[in-house]
Amino acid sequence: MLKAANAKLARLYPGDAIGRQPVHTFIAGGDTFTRASALRAGEEAIKTLETFAPTAQAFAKIVGMSGDAVLAETVSARVLTKLEREPIEDFRIDFEDGYGTRPDAEEDGHATAAALEVAAAMTDRTLPPFIGIRIKPMSRELHARSLRTLDVFVTTLVKAAKRLPDNFAVTLTKVMAPAHVTAVAKRCTALERKLKLKRNAIRFELMIETPQSIFAPDGRVALLGLVAAGGGRVRGAHFGVYDYTALCGITAAWQHPRHLACDIAREIMRVSLAQTGVMIADGSSNLLPIPPHVPAAWKRHFDDVIHSLVTGYYQGWDLHPGHLPTRYAAVYAFYLSALPAATTRLKSFFTKAEKAGAAFDDAATGQALVNFFNRALSAGAITMEEAMATGLTSAELNGQSFRQILAARQM
Repeated sequence: MLKAANAKLARLYPGDAIGRQPVHTFIAGGDTFTRASALRAGEEAIKTLETFAPTAQAFAKIVGMSGDAVLAETVSARVLTKLEREPIEDFRIDFEDGYGTRPDAEEDGHATAAALEVAAAMTDRTLPPFIGIRIKPMSRELHARSLRTLDVFVTTLVKAAKRLPDNFAVTLTKVMAPAHVTAVAKRCTALERKLKLKRNAIRFELMIETPQSIFAPDGRVALLGLVAAGGGRVRGAHFGVYDYTALCGITAAWQHPRHLACDIAREIMRVSLAQTGVMIADGSSNLLPIPPHVPAAWKRHFDDVIHSLVTGYYQGWDLHPGHLPTRYAAVYAFYLSALPAATTRLKSFFTKAEKAGAAFDDAATGQALVNFFNRALSAGAITMEEAMATGLTSAELNGQSFRQILAARQM
């Protein structure tokens, strides 16, 4: 009995996903994507910085970091390096709200053109580390159009590039029932057979943006059922702030990421999906950093991102190139502010664990600390030298779990 129960728990809760999680998903319309879109977004972000905050001190004053001049200088320098080197970590080509409803021929054409541009970016090596498309919901009115766009895009891309790009995903919108996920999974299975792709090569991210995606009709939490309906395809669950708050009856003036309704939904997501290997992501700030709103939009976005990070959401959505400076500034300030204490604590953890050996029983906290350094390092918030000050080696900082590191050291 216990053996079967423990085996089931191990299957359902394998632990945190191993590997890189992007700090954001940047979204833009399916009719605008080109092989240079990510680079152009970085250039626009740098231009916005140069125009509205030409110095580290000016930027720090806007976002609220002016109390620590050293931190402000470090963050500013690393943000600029990031925008020049890798401005976007995850790009989502949008055929849903940001694209709208178009004639079939027009959407077919844009899906084809976007797929060919992704293939060209793969050749040119200008593609962000993560890439995907967002399709329309599986509603009565839109499911046929949505599945057609998926088919056109994936078929065109694989025929042009001979494969899918690394870390490719399809974002499913306004999910309200497991059948919505199953329908897309079945179409993807057919596509994989037709295009001779590996099984489950097409991964999913679920937009959690309806009350029905939090609670099922019988009152149970819906999330695990939605994930299961993907048949092993679901790699992420992304919270949709504005559809969710609107469907909860919250008036437009109070629809924002830090509303209590959003905190409750995100906490249910976080607890439900903890240790399942499904990565969670927060939504976006909707005040765009365009004149005359740049300073106000930056401050709001910075605070929204910090709120997400503090509540355990290490990824969020960005809607405009002007959001990139504050995305990375908030992420870097979060990790750098906690770095000295985290370094000391992880060093101490390994010392205690190596003395205790197999009897050490606080591996969960050790894993959280290892995750902190892996996330900070992959985002560009800290350097390898800063991470290795913990006593970890570069090999150990390459996706190994706390238990794996400890076991290797005890051999």
